[in-house]
Amino acid sequence: MKLFENITLARPFIKWVGGKTQLLDEVRKSLPRDFASRQHLTYVEPFVGGGAVMFWILQEYPNIERAVINDINQELICTYRVIKENVEELITELIHIQNEYIPLSTEDRKAYFMEKRARFNTKATSPVVTAALFIFLNRTCFNGLYRVNSKGEFNVPHGKYVNPRICDADNLRACSEVLQKVEILCGDFAETGRYAGPDTLFYFDPPYKPITETSSFTSYAKEGFNDAEQIRLRDFCDQISKDKALFVASNSDPKEVNPKEDFFDSIYKHFIIKRVSAARMINSDASGRGAISELMISNVVNA
Repeated sequence: MKLFENITLARPFIKWVGGKTQLLDEVRKSLPRDFASRQHLTYVEPFVGGGAVMFWILQEYPNIERAVINDINQELICTYRVIKENVEELITELIHIQNEYIPLSTEDRKAYFMEKRARFNTKATSPVVTAALFIFLNRTCFNGLYRVNSKGEFNVPHGKYVNPRICDADNLRACSEVLQKVEILCGDFAETGRYAGPDTLFYFDPPYKPITETSSFTSYAKEGFNDAEQIRLRDFCDQISKDKALFVASNSDPKEVNPKEDFFDSIYKHFIIKRVSAARMINSDASGRGAISELMISNVVNA
């Protein structure tokens, strides 16, 4: 069966830079061979982002009894919680926004977008309205990016989509159903360490290390994610490995641009590193879109 072939399956409800829908087969290959038959499993995703791996793995492997997701992006996590706890009110709000936005002219759409962006940046809206604005901006901004400035304000300009699907009610309901067994956290990735154990699988999809001056995907939160943070994540992988947890991690491949760049090969040298092909779906420069090499790093020795 093709991944996400069945429309009844929950799919990511937003576009997200570095989304992993295209790499699900590679994630599958990185899991233990007996993963589907193991019992009492816990799945932890400390950088959930758009949730492509989380939605897939929880539907593909019903033997996972418990899941924990986390992200430092407060508005993103607010949206996950609203979808889990209050999806019908969210759908009502999104339908209202969609019915207002779609009939507008191009210029009026831009003005509407800017007004909603300003309201979103006040950070003074209810959880349901925050979630609705988050999804609306994601569906109508330039290239579906999420980027903030140094003040933590969303600053992506308006995109010119002819007929954006602002409210996908069926998928939101499917996502809500999947999220019922998910604990949703908002904070630093290291806070998920308390879930490490022999029956736990972590999947890490951190902000990627930029491989060119224009490829930084780290501005989804004002704090950023530099090399020191990448090393702190490696140390976290060391710690959960000592606790007998399994992990799979994705990241950019700096060797794609500079064959002598061995940052990840060096810091993860005691783990398994594979290079896989991925399509870069979001890039402001069309010439930067296409197949690239990415890293899959893990401590699963029998994958």
